[in-house]
Amino acid sequence: MGERDRRRAVVTGGAGFVGSHLCERLLDDGVAVTAVDNLLSGSESNLAHLLGRDGFAFVRRDACAPGALEDLPGGPFGLVFHLACPASPADYLRLPLETLETGSSGTRNALELAERDGARMVLASTSEVYGDPREHPQREDYWGHVNPVGPRSVYDEAKRYAEALVTAHRRARGTDTAIVRIFNSYGPRMRAGDGRAVPTFVRQALAGEPLTVAGDGGQTRSLCYVDDTVAGIVALAASDLPGPVNIGGEEETTVLDIARRIVKLTGSASPITFVERPGDDPARRCPDTSLAREKLGWAPRVGWQEGLERTIDWFAARAAA
Repeated sequence: MGERDRRRAVVTGGAGFVGSHLCERLLDDGVAVTAVDNLLSGSESNLAHLLGRDGFAFVRRDACAPGALEDLPGGPFGLVFHLACPASPADYLRLPLETLETGSSGTRNALELAERDGARMVLASTSEVYGDPREHPQREDYWGHVNPVGPRSVYDEAKRYAEALVTAHRRARGTDTAIVRIFNSYGPRMRAGDGRAVPTFVRQALAGEPLTVAGDGGQTRSLCYVDDTVAGIVALAASDLPGPVNIGGEEETTVLDIARRIVKLTGSASPITFVERPGDDPARRCPDTSLAREKLGWAPRVGWQEGLERTIDWFAARAAA
């Protein structure tokens, strides 16, 4: 990347869970950051500790609106990170049209900004593009097994379309783009009620409530602590790799085992109960991260116990406050 690329960046969805951690990492690396978020699923509290830092600006705005990214402070930019999108089932089921709009209009706006400024644009995609996979572990050349009209389709297809749009822009206009597929990231600043397994289980365990495991809990996930997720995104941005590139944890574990680990780490007496499993819930989820290892020199560094302990401590401190 050129000098300008290291100095100025835009992060759409900057007040979200991963987005806020990315903003913090970039600032720590000496990059000036303009965060854009309409706070539909993000929270300004995620950025409270960054407000007032040199080189940081927050703009409350819908990244999907026409011209939304044309007059941002801090430009011209060398990096454009498009992370805006409701990412938890609770959010994208509540905001189906907004989710699809973020994948389409929001992605187009981010691409146009990158083209205007000659910036590198990084799209935050997801393991959900693989759907309920028939290949395991999932490699980047796997096309996926997705229900285009199912309950999760608004998120799955928004991201698949976004990937197609980014790829077309790169081919047709020569825009410098990259696609990162994020797997099951977790850590501080997740919302307790966002519907994902880790924050749900932590909240329930700390409150002494039953942990609600979907189905029989035999479906698998591969957890990746948010610091490692962000490190992968930053490494991809610093490369010339177009992607897609998987970034995620490499230890596959069942949802039931995640619940049991959290009960143990919190010292909770909460029982585990089983509830109906959502439609199209993937049976297995585990990335093949060979590409990230070989081309980016990336690998997860935070083990599951350390990551869960940090996450539990953060939720406990918030509950105490």
